[in-house]
Amino acid sequence: MILSTTPTLEGHPIRQYHGVVTSEVIIGANIVRDIAASVRDFFGGRSQSYETVLIEAKQTALQELENRASQMGANAVVGIDLDYETVGASGSMLMVTASGTAVSI
Repeated sequence: MILSTTPTLEGHPIRQYHGVVTSEVIIGANIVRDIAASVRDFFGGRSQSYETVLIEAKQTALQELENRASQMGANAVVGIDLDYETVGASGSMLMVTASGTAVSI
């Protein structure tokens, strides 16, 4: 399966459009990560713990996007857009959504 943010794939003509495909992942950052991030926020610097959670959520969203596109009969997804949000009462949950167009090349 080819996943791309571009609307076309050079050298691979699109033979069939299967439609829009989406995936959503909501992942929690635990209390230890929240405390570590608060310290980083106060003193400055990168939060490795939150970055790790974001990477995991993005990879899961793309894997789910791939699975759903495959179920539609596609072998590629073009025009992929990733969006990141915080959700929950205190914003402690991270949400990653991925969307694109499922196609056959």
